[in-house]
Amino acid sequence: MRLRTIILFIFLNFSFVEAEVYTVDTNKIFKNLRCLICQGQSIADSNSEYAQTIKLVVKDQIKNGKSEEEIYDFLIEKYGEWIVYKPPLTKTNFLLWAIPYLVLLGGGILIFSFIRRNNRNS
Repeated sequence: MRLRTIILFIFLNFSFVEAEVYTVDTNKIFKNLRCLICQGQSIADSNSEYAQTIKLVVKDQIKNGKSEEEIYDFLIEKYGEWIVYKPPLTKTNFLLWAIPYLVLLGGGILIFSFIRRNNRNS
């Protein structure tokens, strides 16, 4: 009897953990999608017909059991990467993601060498 109870609790625990993993936050998705009609607004903030349609598409995708990544992939395939505020890292946009870090690193090296040169001269 005790073993059955333990197995039941373990099974229920895994079921709850699995259910939590598959929960999709619609507001997070809405805030990450750009309205193509209202320049600079997310579909969460927009009241255009386009935004309402995309919200329905996202809700439909969630009902069909799609994950957040699958929804983004579907919309990127249909409308292009511009629809997503935070596009995924790909070979195409790697340089755009890397440039700020490279500039920061280069600036740090430049400042360090400038300070080091001034300390040698004094």
